[in-house]
Amino acid sequence: MRKRQAAHIEAPPQAPGQPRPNTCCLCWCGCCKCLWNEDRMERSERQICTKMDSIEAAEEQHPSLDEVLSWSRSFEMMLRSLEGREVFREFLRSEYSEDNLLFWLACEELKKETNPSVVDEKSRIIYEDYVSILSPKEVSLDSRVREGINQSLAEPSNLMYEEAQLQIYTLMHRDSFPRFLNSTVLVEIDHIRRKMIRK
Repeated sequence: MRKRQAAHIEAPPQAPGQPRPNTCCLCWCGCCKCLWNEDRMERSERQICTKMDSIEAAEEQHPSLDEVLSWSRSFEMMLRSLEGREVFREFLRSEYSEDNLLFWLACEELKKETNPSVVDEKSRIIYEDYVSILSPKEVSLDSRVREGINQSLAEPSNLMYEEAQLQIYTLMHRDSFPRFLNSTVLVEIDHIRRKMIRK
């Protein structure tokens, strides 16, 4: 890795209006600003926007009191609810662990894919965003699971992150979810829903 970074030499500045040449053919690590890396970043941003649009649309569909109460009884029920995931995501963001949920959601999306080329692209994006040690959004995985993922990269599949996804699911369930239940977030939502029912 260090050798690749050291060997990379940026091209001289281009005149205004002229496209920058692709100066690197092995920039999977994101170490340079070549066109390939820019395309990858744009794809990632489009995916995030799509997810955020879905979440914003879900906010217009207010859950019932029973649904809100079900979140406190079942972590699985909360994850099945679009608004439940958004509320939990806000809580995780306050704890700087939002990437755990984003990784889990990305793995869920990958499982639905059957097109080999799409599976290949999404699996590598997930790796670069959440598994690579170079990523600022790296999730906490043990060495055995991480090594299994590294081996699977040669022939990606839509289930290659299943074990890692379970590990992050367990982490959120056992560590973050109990704190979420004791936070003011769920209490305030429950209070608002009860007031609405009284009216």
